[in-house]
Amino acid sequence: MTIRPRRSLLFSPAANARALEKAKSLNPDALILDLEDSATPETKPEARERAIAAIRDTGYGAREKLLRINGLDTPWGADDLRAAAANGADGIVVPKITGVADIAAASRIIDETGGGAELWVMIETAQALLDIGEIARAASQPEYRFAGFILGTNDIARETRVAMVKGRAPMLAWLGQCVLAARAFGHIVIDSVYNDFRDADGLRAECEQGLQMGMDGKTVIHPAQIDIVNEIFAPSADEIEHARRIVDAFELPENSGKAVISIDGRMVERLHAEMAQRTLGMGRAVEALKR
Repeated sequence: MTIRPRRSLLFSPAANARALEKAKSLNPDALILDLEDSATPETKPEARERAIAAIRDTGYGAREKLLRINGLDTPWGADDLRAAAANGADGIVVPKITGVADIAAASRIIDETGGGAELWVMIETAQALLDIGEIARAASQPEYRFAGFILGTNDIARETRVAMVKGRAPMLAWLGQCVLAARAFGHIVIDSVYNDFRDADGLRAECEQGLQMGMDGKTVIHPAQIDIVNEIFAPSADEIEHARRIVDAFELPENSGKAVISIDGRMVERLHAEMAQRTLGMGRAVEALKR
């Protein structure tokens, strides 16, 4: 099973040359070069040039390089998207979508450039949350080259007036619907940032919550958050060992064709072997990133 880890995705301000250079020495699974929130209107053209230079720069190793463009309804969005697609970005992140039309519009521009970038969208509007199932279904069409959702709880809170509290209780139903929609149609879903980068315990708790909900990873805003996120969204040594025992047990000749077997006095179904294979695949992929 081949898996590309997306445990940690670091937002890096494209207008900040120092931050872009520092990112080369960090270990997130992906960089999101940001043209939206981190650049003022006056610096957006310069930020785009820096972002494109970073996309072309081979000094970032094997990690994915995504570009978060300005919204397609802004004066910069379409040009951001064309530049990213034409210059080899691995992915393009479209902020604040409201529906399927935004995905279609972004995909048309990518196609016009002849680029091969994957499309990511940020779920951070009330309308997108309301229509998340429809969006996930439509995005599964192969011509969209759609990768997945990145959740934006700060903007969700702003739009909906829901309180931002530890544990995220007011939002959990919405976040769960996003995970469900992503899984129904084979998309990746990345959890939102944790704002207090000094609060390691709070970050760890929110990562564990996201993992338990089925998230694939988490966006981060500070280098200090990367190691915690990488640790939690990767299988532990004990989980890998347990997964290996399940897979090995089902591969024994005496278990060939069995749907259910007993391991350590517990009944284990073949579906658990499939889940174990994914755990092993993730473990191998994480180890490959270290080399």
